[in-house]
Parts: sequence; structure tokens; C-alpha cells
Amino acid sequence: MSDDYMLNEHNKEEFPPAHTAEHLLNQTMVRLFGCERSYNAHIERKKSKMSFYLDHKPSRQEEKEIEREMQRLIAEDLPVTFEYVSRDDIPSDVRLDRLPDDASDTIRLVRIGEYDVCPCIGKHVRSTAQIGRFEMLGTNWDEHEHSFRVRFKIIQ
Repeated sequence: MSDDYMLNEHNKEEFPPAHTAEHLLNQTMVRLFGCERSYNAHIERKKSKMSFYLDHKPSRQEEKEIEREMQRLIAEDLPVTFEYVSRDDIPSDVRLDRLPDDASDTIRLVRIGEYDVCPCIGKHVRSTAQIGRFEMLGTNWDEHEHSFRVRFKIIQ
């Protein structure tokens, strides 16, 4: 199907379970904290980290809620689907400000059930149950930057 569309080249080889978990964690943080998607992410097979600007340091209870919500979404076995749209047909809730300046006119949207949608050309699992177990390894809070970093791994 993607052969019909001219998309940007992709120079990364993602670990699909962790990359899909990245999408879930982004939307979870948006929903729980009203923040933007991660401003810095390093997603790998062994361990990953994502950083978010927040208005407060999350409590231990809030940190546990992040992990619980991730486990719930994985267990829910949400379908991961793709949709190709032109820039003129982007849904109103999808932001394109993080795309490279030379992004193609055709954009691939990745949908995870009704939970998340965002432009992405990376590799993903077919459904969230294929992610495995999300394990939060730890967090860091930078008071000066109001930056919250989540370190996690995916166990299959």
C-alpha cells in the first residue's frame, strides 16, 4: 500500500513494540498532565527515555498512574492502523509542527484505536497487546526547566 505514496525517507530502524509504546506514552502524558507530546525521546530495545515539560513535579501516585494507564492500554489490545492523507486533509487534532520542512505532501497518520493519532513513518506493532509489558525504570525532575523524564523498558 505505501508503494502508492511518496513519503520521506526514514533513516531509523525502530524496535516496533517500544516505538508504539512511545505513541501511547505521549498521549497518556497529554491526557494526564495537559502537556505537549515529548520534546525529547530516545527509544531503544533495551531501555528508552522521554522528556516532557510539565507545570509540576508528578507525585509518586501520579507516576504509578502513568504506569497503570500504559498497562491498561496495552492489555486493551487496541488496533494500530495507518492512514495516508494529503496535507489539506489533516484532521484538526493532528499537529504537523514537528515534521521536517521538506516533509512530503502525503502524510502517514498512525492511529492507535481511538486513543492516539499522529504523523509517523516508523514501524509499529499491529495491536497494543503485541507491545509486551511496559516497565517504568525511573523518573527525573528538573525544577529549573520543569522537565520530567520517564525512563522505561518493554519486556516481551
